[in-house]
Amino acid sequence: MKRYRPHILVVIALAVVLSTGWHGALRNALTDLRFAWQSRAATGKVVVVAIDAPSIDQIGVWPWPRRLHAELLHRLEAAGAQDVAFDVDFSTPSDPASDETFVKALREVGGSTILPSFKQPTPNGGTAHINRPLKPFSNQSWPAVVNVAVESDGRVRRYPVGEKLGDAQMPSMAVVLAGQDANRRPPFLLDFGIRAASIPSVSYSDVLRGDTATLDKLRDKKIIVGATALELGDRFSVPNGKIVSGPVLQALAAESILQNRMLRWTSDAGMIMGLGLICLLMMYAWRRFASGIRVAILIAAGVGAELAAVLVQASWPLIVDTSLFHIAIIAYLTAIALDEIDFRGLLGRIAESRFHRIAMSLGDGLVCTDEDHRITVWNPGASAIFGYMPAEMIGRPFETLCAVPTDGGARPSMHDAARQALLVPGGAVVVEFEGRRKNGETFPVEASFSGWQGTDGFQYGAILRDISVRKREAERVRYLAEHDALTGLANRNMLHASLACLITAAERRSSDVALLVLGLDGFQQINDMLGHSAGDLVLRAVAERLKTEVDGKAIVARLSGDEFAIALDCTETGEPIVEFAERIARAFEAPLATGARQHRVRVSIGVAVYPEGGQNADDLLGNGHLALSRAKMTRRGSHVIFESAIRQELENRLTLESELALAADRGEFELFYQPQVRLVDGSLVGAEALIRWRHPARGYVSPGEFMPVVNTSALSERIASWVMETACRQARAWELSGNGVRVAINLSPSQLDSGDLAHSVAALLKTTGLTPSLLELEVTEDILLHDESRVLDMFKRIQQLGVRVLFDDFGTGYASLSYLKKFPLDGLKIDRSFVLDLLADSDDAAIVGSTIGLSKQLGLTVVAEGIENRATADFLVSMGCEEGQGYFFGRPMPAVAFEKQFLAARLEAVSAA
Repeated sequence: MKRYRPHILVVIALAVVLSTGWHGALRNALTDLRFAWQSRAATGKVVVVAIDAPSIDQIGVWPWPRRLHAELLHRLEAAGAQDVAFDVDFSTPSDPASDETFVKALREVGGSTILPSFKQPTPNGGTAHINRPLKPFSNQSWPAVVNVAVESDGRVRRYPVGEKLGDAQMPSMAVVLAGQDANRRPPFLLDFGIRAASIPSVSYSDVLRGDTATLDKLRDKKIIVGATALELGDRFSVPNGKIVSGPVLQALAAESILQNRMLRWTSDAGMIMGLGLICLLMMYAWRRFASGIRVAILIAAGVGAELAAVLVQASWPLIVDTSLFHIAIIAYLTAIALDEIDFRGLLGRIAESRFHRIAMSLGDGLVCTDEDHRITVWNPGASAIFGYMPAEMIGRPFETLCAVPTDGGARPSMHDAARQALLVPGGAVVVEFEGRRKNGETFPVEASFSGWQGTDGFQYGAILRDISVRKREAERVRYLAEHDALTGLANRNMLHASLACLITAAERRSSDVALLVLGLDGFQQINDMLGHSAGDLVLRAVAERLKTEVDGKAIVARLSGDEFAIALDCTETGEPIVEFAERIARAFEAPLATGARQHRVRVSIGVAVYPEGGQNADDLLGNGHLALSRAKMTRRGSHVIFESAIRQELENRLTLESELALAADRGEFELFYQPQVRLVDGSLVGAEALIRWRHPARGYVSPGEFMPVVNTSALSERIASWVMETACRQARAWELSGNGVRVAINLSPSQLDSGDLAHSVAALLKTTGLTPSLLELEVTEDILLHDESRVLDMFKRIQQLGVRVLFDDFGTGYASLSYLKKFPLDGLKIDRSFVLDLLADSDDAAIVGSTIGLSKQLGLTVVAEGIENRATADFLVSMGCEEGQGYFFGRPMPAVAFEKQFLAARLEAVSAA
């Protein structure tokens, strides 16, 4: 079998080439190469009259009138041309007069003109359409086919002698032009050794205008008229990378016929004989001659065969197909190469070279050892990690790289790790150990061990990485995951885990665990006035003070923003939790030093104690926050211990919020109106609109119960907008009935936060048609604190609309006097807390008197609230107060009752007057 292996390889190669058709490409390439070697000139008997770019420029856009072709025929006849072939489509009619002129010309030249017919494929792939010259044209001319076949590589090599169009066999144009018999013969190979550039060509326009030099070139010549201009697109690819126009291709075909160069392939018998000869020659020489001699014989045979083929093609119209012969030679050369190569050694050297390149280029350390664990391979990566050069480590034990474990454990065994690697998927075991550098430094190393059976016994390898940076990064990531980046305290996640551990330990010891949630009072003002960088310094100072106070006996954490937490086992502190919370609160009575500044910050504390304050970490955190919220509302700067009543209060609030949302949807809210009178004569000047809630089960609900919830919920803006719109519509209805009653409305903080209140008021006045002076807006100090500059601008625009603005609950805030100066106000309302005991309390009387006097100096109207008797009203009149409201004049009542009690009486009084 080994003896015939080369010849079997050749047979297989030939079979594969024949089955795939690859030899055709080689055959065409060899033939094209011979054409390039055997260049010859055209006979000059065929001339192309070119429809070229200059002709198109002179005559005009193609297609041209057929009268021009008629004139051309007359010019060609006068010049003495023999036969004229048009490679132009004449299958469709054009201008009748022009067509008739062309028919007349065909008749006058005596029927020596050849007109083309051709098959044209249909777009949908159906039967090809046959284009023939029009009947009047074909009756006066010779028919000819101009179709050529394009091969799979996109080139034209063959030319048909004729083709069947319909029921008749029609000759090709070049055959008719050359005067050959058009019997049924197969297509022939064009001789592309004939240079296309040597075919004479004249311009259509030169012939048409009768250029003498041009016409002299046409005497006794065969003429082909056709398009050579690039823009007309009649182009074909031919061998050796050349492109020719359709007329030139027809001329090449005519020249091939005239020069007896209608090329044909030789018989396959010669190819089979050549293949048999080379096979016999190789079978004889394979074991008798050295490989170099066999290679020389094969190359000589290939060169000789190709030279013979060139001579045959140059002398006769025959093309010798040597493609399979050359393929057989290439297959034999390949067999010789395969026979001479030591593949096992070559593959081994390739693998060794590849392994060496990979090993030397690895960024990681690579160490290989023999079966005695002595190092045989040491790459630059290992040198960079350990500091040893290869000469220092080759032959030394692997254990040299390992430091003695600090815990007294054994060093990693390469033998055990590599043996284990053979038993796991992937074939590698990763081990971490302490490595030792040349300078004695120890560091963590990750080693991926593997083992294999080599030619010299079992061998081992390890890829080594210095993971000290990774370890530090892992520690940093873990630290950041558990600690607050700003203060270094534990974060919420670590606090939660620590709480869970404390609770677990407390369950075993039956002890208590306390969680203190701390919130800084007034911290937002520090951020707003001094910036967040100053706020960050304060937060760090708070963290340091908390750590100092707990003295390592508790876990201190930062939850978020200005909230901190302390978690502790109550048995560790040595003091009751109440005293501990008070001590933490007192610790912040001293100012916090942050650089050159000192800040006074108080803390409010919510305390939740396990198990009463929660059974797990989540419960303690939630209940601690609830207690903190209560502390901020009731005991700022101190602490509140969580009780179930606090959660019950929250649940009641949530229930109330839900009921309020339903009430808004069902329209359960109503507006009551309390009269405002002129104190001198008791006449009505206005009414304050007050919201009431008619609960379907509880009846009227006190505003003091539900309004605090409304003002701090998402319903606030919706309900406030409803109040304003309803009050304005009611005031407009009274105005239309002849009662100009001024209606006062209490503003909600949400109305300032949600958008442009001035724009909303203007739109409402326009919608309802209410006179602006009949609308009065009452604002409180907490509204004005929101965004002073924005609120100031907003109320100036409201006042410009003609709407009155009053300051409500005057005297209850710390900055009321400054607001009287800053804000655009029309009046103020003295809070009822100063009016109720006005007659009995001299301090209240002094405050009210001073307020009235100040208001008069500022030009402001004063309205006193809470007047419940005549004596109080008279006393206020004596002080100079102009307007008032209270139960003495009337309680808040529905609009209908208000109309009956006040507006009807008012109309009667007007009538009486």
